[in-house]
Parts: sequence; structure tokens; C-alpha cells
Amino acid sequence: MGRGIKLEAEILETDVLIIGGGTAGCYAALTIAGSSGARVIIAEKAHISRSGCLAAGVNALNAYIVKGETPDTYLDYARNDAAGILREDLVYSMAKGLNRVTRNMERLGLVILKDENGEYASRGRRNIKINGENIKTLLADAVESEENIQVLNRVNVVDYIVENGKAVGAYGFSIEKNILYVISSKAVICAAGGAAGLYKPNNPGFSRHKMWYCPFNTGAGYAMGIRAGAEMTTFEMRFIALRCKDTIAPTGTISQGVGAEQINGLGKEYESSYGTPKTSMRLYSTVMENRSGRGPCYLKTEGITEEQEEELLKAYLNMAPAQTLKWIEAGRGPARQNVEIEGTEPYIVGGHTGSGYWVDTERASTIEGLYAAGDVAGGSPQKYVTGCFAEAEIAALSALNHIKGKSGTAICGKRVAEILDGVNTFLGGELPLYSVEELEEAMQKAMDDYAGGISSGYTVNSGKLKLAEERIAQLMELGASLRASDLHGLKLIYELIDRLWVCRVLIKHLEARKETRWHSFHENADYPARDDKNWLKYVNSRFEDGEVKIILRDLVKRDEAYEHNN
Repeated sequence: MGRGIKLEAEILETDVLIIGGGTAGCYAALTIAGSSGARVIIAEKAHISRSGCLAAGVNALNAYIVKGETPDTYLDYARNDAAGILREDLVYSMAKGLNRVTRNMERLGLVILKDENGEYASRGRRNIKINGENIKTLLADAVESEENIQVLNRVNVVDYIVENGKAVGAYGFSIEKNILYVISSKAVICAAGGAAGLYKPNNPGFSRHKMWYCPFNTGAGYAMGIRAGAEMTTFEMRFIALRCKDTIAPTGTISQGVGAEQINGLGKEYESSYGTPKTSMRLYSTVMENRSGRGPCYLKTEGITEEQEEELLKAYLNMAPAQTLKWIEAGRGPARQNVEIEGTEPYIVGGHTGSGYWVDTERASTIEGLYAAGDVAGGSPQKYVTGCFAEAEIAALSALNHIKGKSGTAICGKRVAEILDGVNTFLGGELPLYSVEELEEAMQKAMDDYAGGISSGYTVNSGKLKLAEERIAQLMELGASLRASDLHGLKLIYELIDRLWVCRVLIKHLEARKETRWHSFHENADYPARDDKNWLKYVNSRFEDGEVKIILRDLVKRDEAYEHNN
């Protein structure tokens, strides 16, 4: 390959650095701008106008306290769905902010549908309908109108800068210019996305990125925290979505919008045969019906009205147009043909499950000065969009309180030179034996085969997890030898490395919880039963002395707010 480009360092200073310009990142920045004159830098890998999970828009807000419900009932729902493993203090404090942040988004221009009484139109007990195809652009426009917020688009953040146990900034490289940004800050808020692409996906080849979760969310926020020694929680509570087959389009719009039941290949409703309805059980029941030879499974839409069919066609054009196109190409819409469903590969995402940083009620991580919000913050499942807003608001106000009276930390030239040399090592040099794509496919195959992917029916056991651990360790060694000829290639190397770090911690978590609490999400063949006596507790971890160390913690109830100095 020969030596190609070389990055040069550019040092920036700010009061608060926000990593990730998606749902939580933008809202955190707006909260700071509306509450202070503090300077903010948002570092975003893509472009904030269409980045993160809101990039293509959404047609509902799935976390809202509708009439007749309260933050307490929302906590009840989340507790039941998580089978008791959640931080009640975090869920409750998040739930109290849901309606406030929703009103704030309406003031920014978000169209929320109304019923005949002028109230927000609900879609179930916790959901309201919106026209949300432009929700991300509304956030981005609001951010860009604030003079104290600087946005660094197309910057891939690599790692935190930690001095004396305190987060004092981060560094990352531009994907368009030969610049390594070294950003000094008084506080850091991680608002990056969760982790997709760890496992072999449903669709091969050209269509492999047709998946439920944003394929560009590589777990970088988790990986940076792991490497820095932050405590993480509940990675073993994976999220596996039940989706329309092939298109991987959402199913909730069909099941809730037209009341479609899940039926097997014999036309029989089956979900109710598997116990209390939960998110994981919708998937598990489908897996078991197929395993028992009663598949394929469907959402029963045959016979819905023309009006209902028209609403579904429009709804999917707004959020998953491939599904509408599939109906049109087949010449048979949902009123004439049931919708086949399947499970996706597993994801690690704290917006739906409890995976992420171990934080206190201020959303502070175990590293001083580092806060987490949204998909990377653990302990608070069922956040969805508005919950990420509410959590970002809490993290932003906490960061502002943290920086009062503090001066920035100058990053020494020697440290900058070390960082720069480490990144430039991946640019140029001899052609490696393997490509990034080949190592990524090897990682996904190893995780699929041995760590509970689609091919194994999402089931793990200790023997397979040991093999997964060995394979990931081998791939991490190979990853260190990768080289790139351009900035895009450099980004791909770091994305693979971050995913491998997340896999490493995930495997340890899957092994540590010796029970089966969430069918399919964590299906342990060695321990097939739920064990409340021994495992009604959090499985946490910390990377120390080159090893992932497991930490078991007792549950935190709603009125027992956990703080790191407890």
C-alpha cells in the first residue's frame, strides 16, 4: 500500500462535549443552550440533519403518559416487561419528563395528531401518533440556530481522554479532512447509539444492512466507556426485534394499528399460549412455533378494511417504504395477504432494554465528568424516542451543574502526540492478510454460531460461549494489524474494533447470568428456568487489568435513588 495520508492534530476547547448528534445528543445540546451560556461541541459521525435512529423519521412516540396513566404505571409496565431487572429510579425519573419533552418537540414544529376532542391521538396505553418524517431535521435546525453550539459533522470519535480518573475530553478524526480533533472539555456527555452488526443479519450480501437498528450504530459509545474502565450493566438483556420478513419493517404499527393477532401456519393464534405478554415473548413464541413445525408465522391482516389497508400503506411509506413497495409489487396488500414475521439478529441497545453505562440518577457514569443518555445509558428500558429526550435533559442539566466553577484541563503535548501516533498507525503500511469486511463477517459468524444468533434459535450455553470468546479474542488481535488507505477505511477499522470490544463484554455477561429470565433475549440452555432467588440482581462489568470483571449488584427500587457515592 505504501504510506498514504497522515493526520495532523487540531486542539479544540469547550465547556461540554457531546458525542453523538442523534436523538439524545441534539436534545442535550438544546437543553444546555436553553439553560446557560455554556459552550457546546457536538461531534457527530454522520450529519446531524439525518443521523441516528430518527434519520428516516417515525410515525409514533412510543413513550407518553396518556390520560388515565401515570409515571408509576409506566414504571409498572417497564418492570413487567423487563422481568424485574431494571433501575426503578431511572425509569421513574425518565417517565416524569415524557410529556414535557413531547410538548417541547411540538413547539419545535413536530406534528402530533389530535383526536376529535383536540387531545393527542393515542395508539394504545403509552403511544401517541405523529407525522414524524421530519423529526430529525427539526432537531438539527434548532441546534444549528444556537450560537453557542458548534457541530462537528463527519467526525468519528475514537476514545475519551481521561486524566486522574476524570473525563476531560475526547479525540476523533474527520472523515473528510486529514485532521485529528483533540477536544478538551469540562464535562462529556455520551449520546452515541447502541450496537448493531455484531451478529450475522437476516439478509445476506447486498441487503445485509437491511436491519431493524441503524447499521451505522457500531457500539462506539459503549466501547469507549469499556476501554476507559467505566462500569457497564445488563448487556445480556439483548434486544431482538420481531419484524416483517425480508423487509425487517416494524410490526407494532400493524399489531397495534389494526389489532392484528400473531398466527401460525395453521391459522391459529399462538402468542397467548406462552404466558404473560412481553416484548420478548412475542419473539420467543414465534421462534418456538417455527421450531415446532407450525410455521411460518404471520400477523393476521386478511380481511381488514380498505381504509385500514390505506393507513398501513401510508404509515410504512413514512418509516419503512420497502414494506409498502413489497405489497405493491406483489399486487396483494395486507387486506388480502397476512404479513409474515421473523426475528432479527440481536442488538445491544439501552433505549429498548437495560444495556449500557451504569449511571446514577444524574446520569453520571462511574468516571467523573462523564454522563450518558439515550441508547448508551443502561438500566432504563422502554425509553424509546421521548425517553431519550427526557434522559438527555437530565444528563445536560447534571453536566451543567458539574462544570460550575471549573476550569478546563489543558491536554499536554506529549499526550496529543501519543494519540496522533496511535491513529496514524492504521494509515498506510503493508497490506494486511485480511480485510475489514472479512473480519467483520468472521465476527458475525462466530457470534451467530456460538453466542446466540438466529441460526441457534438465540440460545447460548457455556461451551459455545467459550468458543465465542476465543474467536473474538483472535479477531481482536487480527484487527490491530488492519491498515487503511483513506479516511473512510480508517473509520471502518475503528467501527470493527469497537464492535469486537462490545462482543467481548457481551459474551461475559451472557455467561454470567446463570438463568433464563428473558426468553430469546437471553436463552441459556444450561439454565433454562428463571431464578428469582439467586438472579434478581444486576450483572455489571468493568474492564480492569486487561480483563472483563463481572460485578453483581442488588436491585435499586424507585425510592432508593442510587448515587455513586452511596
